[in-house]
Amino acid sequence: MTRLLLVGCGNMAGAMLAGWLAAGEDPARFAVLDPALDAAPDGVALFRAPEEAAGAGHDAILLGFKPQQLRSLAPTLQRLAGPDIAVHSLLGGITLAQVAAAFPAARARVRVMPNLAARIGKSPVILAQQGLSPGEREEVQALYDRLGLAVWQEDEARFDLVTALAGSGPAFVYRFIDALAGAAADLGLDAEEAIRLATVMVEGAASLAAGSDLDPGALADRVASPGGMTREGMDVLDKDDALRRLLAETLRATAAKGAALAREIG
Repeated sequence: MTRLLLVGCGNMAGAMLAGWLAAGEDPARFAVLDPALDAAPDGVALFRAPEEAAGAGHDAILLGFKPQQLRSLAPTLQRLAGPDIAVHSLLGGITLAQVAAAFPAARARVRVMPNLAARIGKSPVILAQQGLSPGEREEVQALYDRLGLAVWQEDEARFDLVTALAGSGPAFVYRFIDALAGAAADLGLDAEEAIRLATVMVEGAASLAAGSDLDPGALADRVASPGGMTREGMDVLDKDDALRRLLAETLRATAAKGAALAREIG
């Protein structure tokens, strides 16, 4: 894959483009088709209509619009997805079979799910594919590894669950930071100070977990010595597995929404 056309450049696709450029990718490798985008980054071609983008010289397109728009937009985009083109999809819940049905002439399809940390090269990127050769698969892996860590999901039936964890997960972490800081403020800490402390604490804890040989559960036990302050708080979180059960329900609801989106598109 030598040149990628981003169809829609909103929050997620925009974060990916920024991440690639920050990682040193040549801007000429990318082009954007988006009628509403104010401007593209320097060196990245910007097209306003599909007929203009037809001459972009791309060999892959990345669908970066809302999944609910697939049915209405696909007919206008099919000229961009001929037999020499691979279609990459950021559309949450939309299966490879649905992408193939929307773009029947395309030679291959790839499901892609990063998160917004792609902007800083710190995102897991979940991938599933249909029709790539082994060499093309390696090229795709290399491109998405530039955004963090690309991982192939061979069982597409699990894609929505993995998306709930790795794609939607930052939102749940942000909510946790907000709730932790809010709880400290409720107990008397200055609200702005609480947010600063909670944010830096989570950043440091995540960095330590990423570089440690211990799993996060073991790290938690390292912090929470028996009879100490931290253990007293951990006992609240651990009681009746309440936190784990809450998060299981969170992931279940998120993954179920992905399946519902696929059914809505049909």
